[in-house]
Amino acid sequence: MFFPAAGDIGYFSFSEEEKLALKVIGAGLGRTATFSLKFALEHIGFGPCYHMSEVFASARRSIPLWLDVIGGDPDWDAIFDGFQSTTDYPACSYWRELTEYYPDAKVVLTSRDADSWFDSVSETIFSPRMQTAPEGSPQHSFMHGAIFHAFNGQVGDRAFMTDWYRKRNQEIIDSLPPERLLLFHPKDGWEPLCKFLGVDLPAEPFPRVNSRDEILDASGGESGLPTSPEDAEAFGKAYIEQLRTKAFA
Repeated sequence: MFFPAAGDIGYFSFSEEEKLALKVIGAGLGRTATFSLKFALEHIGFGPCYHMSEVFASARRSIPLWLDVIGGDPDWDAIFDGFQSTTDYPACSYWRELTEYYPDAKVVLTSRDADSWFDSVSETIFSPRMQTAPEGSPQHSFMHGAIFHAFNGQVGDRAFMTDWYRKRNQEIIDSLPPERLLLFHPKDGWEPLCKFLGVDLPAEPFPRVNSRDEILDASGGESGLPTSPEDAEAFGKAYIEQLRTKAFA
């Protein structure tokens, strides 16, 4: 887990006076190009963009706030203070609550083939080596409550997981008006995203990052994520910058 200095929100700094309401909610699950979407939204003016990496990079502040969410007492303004958009876990687990709390925010649903998603999460973010937090710790409670609780202990069951994935995405599609929701994949490029959000097309190619090999390399292969505060902070910042560089190479 990541434990940077108190007062930092992920890789971004902002003044105490700066208060931003979310303008874009990324409802796609992890491993559906959520890091690419993070960089894309920031590039076209909707940054900073909240992402699991931002949670870890400010864990001493963020994890207690997310434990409050899990306990039924969310403070969305505190969690997203300084951010204009969000994507990836844990926010995507609360897409319904966030779309109600931020009624003017538009929603981007990234997705991929269900079996492809299962293969990817099983080898990366849902793999045993990436679940290194001791049971009973705040980190473990956060990960279980915000992510794994939804799977009822069946995270390794392909049939259950792919069926859950399809039903979950369809629920989002059925729940939101078409004018508020964009179904999106990075292969679609800038045009549908920029048109949906009402901004100009940038000159740069759409960022595409976070392949399976990159996340495994970044997490130290079989060793999982670093656990000391110093190593975790260094890892988090280096990983974000590594992917940001690749995104616009």
